[in-house]
Amino acid sequence: MNFPDEWTQKEFLQHKNKLQKEGIDVVLVDTILAPIDKANTITYNPYELKKYPKGSVFVFYCDSGKATLNRLGEYKKKFPQYHCISLRGGRGYWRVNMQVNEDADE
Repeated sequence: MNFPDEWTQKEFLQHKNKLQKEGIDVVLVDTILAPIDKANTITYNPYELKKYPKGSVFVFYCDSGKATLNRLGEYKKKFPQYHCISLRGGRGYWRVNMQVNEDADE
């Protein structure tokens, strides 16, 4: 799979379901110490992130998505064995109750 620099929440949820079925970890990474309600997030910690299997996908978020997109190059250099993506709109555009229908693509 070719990974873009940004994913919307919907794209994140769709790809997370698909990739996890293939055995690839998709991790939502909190860079602002503000977890998203009802979302499984981890706080940014390079030491802990490097414990994930190579090829895992890290989706970084901030309040608006701008800071993580601007720092994406730094994340990619720091984690060359992983896929780094910014969450478009960040925490501010996250819809707590959004769900994706897994059968919609079939």
